[in-house]
Amino acid sequence: MKSKLAENIKSFQAEAFPQMKPHVLETLFKGVEDLELDKIEKNALKVGDKMPPFTLTDAKGEKISSDKLLEQGSLVISFYRGGWCPYCNLELRALQTLVPEYKKNNATLIAISPEKPDDSLSTQEKNELKFPVLSDNNNDVARSMGLLFEVPKEVVDISKSEWGLDFSEYNGTEKHELPIPATYVVNTEGIVKLAFVNPDYTKRAEPWEILTTLASLNTEGQPT
Repeated sequence: MKSKLAENIKSFQAEAFPQMKPHVLETLFKGVEDLELDKIEKNALKVGDKMPPFTLTDAKGEKISSDKLLEQGSLVISFYRGGWCPYCNLELRALQTLVPEYKKNNATLIAISPEKPDDSLSTQEKNELKFPVLSDNNNDVARSMGLLFEVPKEVVDISKSEWGLDFSEYNGTEKHELPIPATYVVNTEGIVKLAFVNPDYTKRAEPWEILTTLASLNTEGQPT
């Protein structure tokens, strides 16, 4: 069954927005608008670019190498903000439903966030994820891919006062930095074949549409 992530997000917003204070919504929307005006996504990795190799720790403390994963097939990479983000949880659960289809197309799915490994484990267990959830310490990988931004002070303050959310506590750093949520498909040579990067964190790639790119990779080089 096709995952309809955008519909799930709209349903969440219809329920959540009326419960939020007007000045909170205004602050969050302004944060997104500022990122869009800055065109922060222009620095992100694009289709045709070579992905920088990386090694990260998974939720169980084991090291995962992108080079080793690419030896097995293509990579589907989801950069998410953290398990505290309802949009990210919706996306991760939607991706989980397509894991068998990704595997049929010779691809491995991984998710990356700046969360500490313990929090990544909580995210993995909460969403019943059967794919690796990796901890990007100090946002080094997100930075290398041009996805990193500093959270505006107004959003940091609102997050603490309204939800008790401290980004630095979750991420184990004093910096209030997050990755733009992004989805990449990378072929076995490490070349980006699909790049979905949107400074509006409420907009996410549809997990089912990723299969179109994976299917095309499987036919590359075959006679027509």
